[in-house]
Amino acid sequence: MTPELRSERLSLSAYVAADEAHFVALFQDEAVGRWFGDGVQSAAEDRALFGRIFSLIYAEERFPVWAVRYEGRYVGHAEIKPSPESWLDGHEIVYGLTRESWGLGLGTELARLLTSYGHEVLGLAEVHATVDSENTASLSVLKRLGYTQGRAVPEDNGRTTLLLTSRLPTAPPAGG
Repeated sequence: MTPELRSERLSLSAYVAADEAHFVALFQDEAVGRWFGDGVQSAAEDRALFGRIFSLIYAEERFPVWAVRYEGRYVGHAEIKPSPESWLDGHEIVYGLTRESWGLGLGTELARLLTSYGHEVLGLAEVHATVDSENTASLSVLKRLGYTQGRAVPEDNGRTTLLLTSRLPTAPPAGG
């Protein structure tokens, strides 16, 4: 279910048990983890989440979830999944990179790879991303890749989540 993907510099593969410490460290880093779901959780909750990748996501072949590697080192997390948001009917990409890998253009490369996978392999006309309005780095990456901003959703915590969408170009009508 989780195929290996490669870009010029990145390798995405299914997680293995040995990745747990790296996964937890990524989600525990305030600068990274704050943008995932409800933000930084306890290390125990992140270990349980890592376990659910194997016991639920992979076991039930729900959707692809990848460990992201650069030069053989773990540098992040990625997935493309049906959106859990009631206001969004479609698939969204989720990604995060270690602080040490920032500034190398890997975020753009990773988001491009996930978007291409959604359009070309999964056959999705639209690939979405939901991003906190204050996550300027991710917003910049997605806009660079041609994502357009849709609705803004106010959250209970006072923040705003933005919906961004990559759409496949539509072909002109035949004979038109």
